[in-house]
Amino acid sequence: MNIVLNLIQKEIKTEWKQKYAFNGLLLYVVSTVFVCYLSFKRIVDLPTWNALFWIIQLFAGVNAISKSFLQEGRGRMLYYYTLTNARSFILAKIIYNLFLMLVLSAFNLLFYSLFIGNPVQDMPMFILAMVLGSAGFSAVLAMVSAIASKAGNNFALMSILSFPILIPVLMVTIRFSKNAMDGIAWAVNQQFAIILVALIAMVFALSYLLFPYLWRE
Repeated sequence: MNIVLNLIQKEIKTEWKQKYAFNGLLLYVVSTVFVCYLSFKRIVDLPTWNALFWIIQLFAGVNAISKSFLQEGRGRMLYYYTLTNARSFILAKIIYNLFLMLVLSAFNLLFYSLFIGNPVQDMPMFILAMVLGSAGFSAVLAMVSAIASKAGNNFALMSILSFPILIPVLMVTIRFSKNAMDGIAWAVNQQFAIILVALIAMVFALSYLLFPYLWRE
């Protein structure tokens, strides 16, 4: 765990040195929300509100996590190879990406509620759906970014590979968050939370087991 914490600290320091990248992500979220505000003013239809929120979240996540491995050069990866092991490296990447996704989610929800309104009836349940969805995005996109980095750092390849894998996570998350907006009881939504946790665990296990094969390449 000390190795993982050191790698996470390295990621934070690298992000801090390149603040323009993170500020660009925040600007992307705010500008997209503002365009939605100019188009709709206020959204009364709950499914539309929910769909637009997750569309913004999805593309912000892809832009944020795509650089997870794509910015790592071959020389730097070789240097990491001499310092640490594959499983610690991918675990640190997923945890850091989760932290980044949660920050973007908080900004998205804040500005989305400020400009377009917030019709969510059960906010704790919606936040839970947002956290689980962010965890799913970070796990999937981190692994796909690692695969794309072995194919010439191709961002288009990452987009093509990630969307089919993200569809199950996205479908369950949208349903879960929509039920939270309607104020449906936890007894009904519990199954969606369990499904999301199972999907996240499956993707995480696959990343943990398969990444060492990419690492050796």
